[in-house]
This record gives sequence, C-alpha cells and structure tokens, in this order.
Amino acid sequence: MEAAPGVSALRRAGNEEFRRGQYGPAAALYGRALALLEAAGEAAAAERSVLLSNRAACHLKDGACGLCVSDCSRALELVPFGIKPLLRRAAAYEALERYQLAYVDYKTVLQIDCTIQSAHDGVNRMTKALLEKDGVNWREKLPPIPTVPISAQTRWSVPSVGGPASPCETAPLGKPDHTAAGTERAQTLREEGNVLVKKGNHKKAIEKYSESLKLKQECATYTNRALCYLTLKQYKEAVQDCTEALRLEPNNVKAFYRRAQALKELKDYKSSIADINSLLKTEPKNTAALRLLQELSRA
Repeated sequence: MEAAPGVSALRRAGNEEFRRGQYGPAAALYGRALALLEAAGEAAAAERSVLLSNRAACHLKDGACGLCVSDCSRALELVPFGIKPLLRRAAAYEALERYQLAYVDYKTVLQIDCTIQSAHDGVNRMTKALLEKDGVNWREKLPPIPTVPISAQTRWSVPSVGGPASPCETAPLGKPDHTAAGTERAQTLREEGNVLVKKGNHKKAIEKYSESLKLKQECATYTNRALCYLTLKQYKEAVQDCTEALRLEPNNVKAFYRRAQALKELKDYKSSIADINSLLKTEPKNTAALRLLQELSRA
C-alpha cells in the first residue's frame, strides 16, 4: 500500500530536519506522519515501523532514551527483526545501563547480519560491562536471545574462486558450521593457532582460534585462546573464554585453572579460589592448582 497523502512529504521534511540537527522538530514531523497512517492499520505496518524507528533516532540524539526504547519496540512489533530499531534500542538500553537487554539486541542484530561492526563493538562493550557488574556467571542472568528466522537473515553467496571470502561465507551469521567441511576447517585453524603459540605469536594465534570458533565451538579452542589472552594480559577476555569452555565441558581442568589465573590477576581472589577448589574435585593432586591455591591463600 502507498503511504497516505502527505505522509511522504512529512517524512522527507522530518529527514531534512534530522540532517540539520533539529531533532525535536524532526520527531514532531514523524509523529504527524504516524498520525495520518494510524487509520490504515496493518496495511501501513512497514511505513509506520520506519517512521517509529526514525523518531526513535531523534529521541536517542536528544537523550530521551526511554522514548527511544518505546518507539523501537513498537517498530519491531510491526516489522520484527529490523536492524535500525534493534541498534537504536540497544544504544538506548546501553545509555540507560540496561546492559543485559542491550547485549541481547546487539546479538540479535549479528544473527541478522554478522558484518555490522557497530553490533560487534556493542557486544564487546556489553560483555565487559556485564562481566564487571555480574561477575563470571553473567551469561546465566541474560534474558533469552530470540532466534532470527532464516527469512530475516542476510545471506552471502559463495565468492568466485580466488576471490575474497565474505565474513559470513563459511559460517553464515556467525553461527557454527556443523558440516564435515566446517568441522575439518575449524580443526585446521585450531592447529594453525597451536603452531603460532609455539612460535610465541599469540596475537596471530588468537585470530586463528577466533576463526575456528566461528565454525565450531570447542572447549579446547576456547581454553587455547584463553591461554593467549593470559599471556597478553587480557584477563577479562581470558575469563570469558574459560567460562564458555566450561559451558561446553563443565569439569574441564584447563578452563578452571586458566580462569583462576585470570581472576587472580583481576584481584577477584574469592572466585579464583572457588575455581581451584572445583578443579581439585576432579584432580585432587594437581600440583599447579595446589601451588596456585597456596599463592591465593597468601593474597
């Protein structure tokens, strides 16, 4: 259905005000356009969703984050999995320090299109914020992340031979590739990472492990990358990887030990001791763990 008479003109005028930095007037123009469309109901759902998302951008610029969340939520009810309203709502949640909800929205965006850098950056910021706020078990407190239907996902075609692979080609949307080829490629990448670790090139090794994890989430890959992060003194990232490893293998000794090491460096001695005690239930005579426990008792 075409927009009602005057709606297109109001939206263009709103866009122009927005470009000029006049966010209040722009929001008012989008609101007038929305009012004209209300009578059209479901027939104008897509147009209403765009206008709500545009008005939400105005609210976000003006710091009215609650209004931004409200408009984005309404836009997403009309047209689910819209990238712009999801990103704008995530930014508003972040400004409101509602980090769990922001994380969910950023992760949802990456399911739709894994090439959006602002969503990757948002996930990284929220991960750090939640780790500081809720500790190593922050993921357990997250609300569920919606599953994006295939129809809403951005797909990538296979590039020509010799051409560059798109970021999502091998594992669309950052999801694991459970095919035999994907598993084999993941193993190869992990082994390449292991070689780089032996050469002392931990930054390059992290890149290989990260590529491998995009194809197949394996405990050993997470613990290997955690070791690299420990070496580079990126302790929060090491904690996160060990937590992921323990989600896959709840009694993994390396994951407990390396997380305990990272937590010790972060001065979270209580959590570090808890990890060592968990490890010792599996391997009571683990000398490295017993030595670390002695160090922690003196900390």
